Amino acid sequence: MCTLVFGCFMNTIQNNENNKNNENDSNLKKVKIMADYQFGKGAGDALFDENVRFVLSKTKRVRQVYDGNERLVTVRARDGFFTLSIEGAEKLHKHLEKPNLRVSVADEAVPFVSGGKTAFAKHVLSVDPKLRAGEEIIVTDKNDNLIATGQLLLAPEEIINIKHGPAVRVRNGINKN
Repeated sequence: MCTLVFGCFMNTIQNNENNKNNENDSNLKKVKIMADYQFGKGAGDALFDENVRFVLSKTKRVRQVYDGNERLVTVRARDGFFTLSIEGAEKLHKHLEKPNLRVSVADEAVPFVSGGKTAFAKHVLSVDPKLRAGEEIIVTDKNDNLIATGQLLLAPEEIINIKHGPAVRVRNGINKN
């Protein structure tokens, strides 16, 4: 009797482990597809490896993705798109060639933007022309060094032509405390 109960208990544990592995594989596949859609082909593989950890909502939807203790992305509840952490932006920055997904700012703005302050259009040196307002982007200095991540507030044409007003709402800067 004891062996039977113990055997049933072990089967339950193994089934739970298999379900967790299947769920993680399913979530990994989903987030890779989402990243490829949002950031371009290959971004999912660049951002997420097999060792990522998922934080799920009460309804079992992915809310955050971690690599060890470092948050890579958060899923926005209102539209299902990712917001990047600095760690996630670093991975994308290495993967994507310049000017993809980038806004480059002048040297005089780097201390402020890297500290988490808004990047203004008058400080923008270049912007990826394929971007649209509202997209999650990487902010770099003129030498293409990552300094922040944020959301583009204006269309690239507006930034270049108008040169007035906020261009990027910075979420995370490399020096933000």
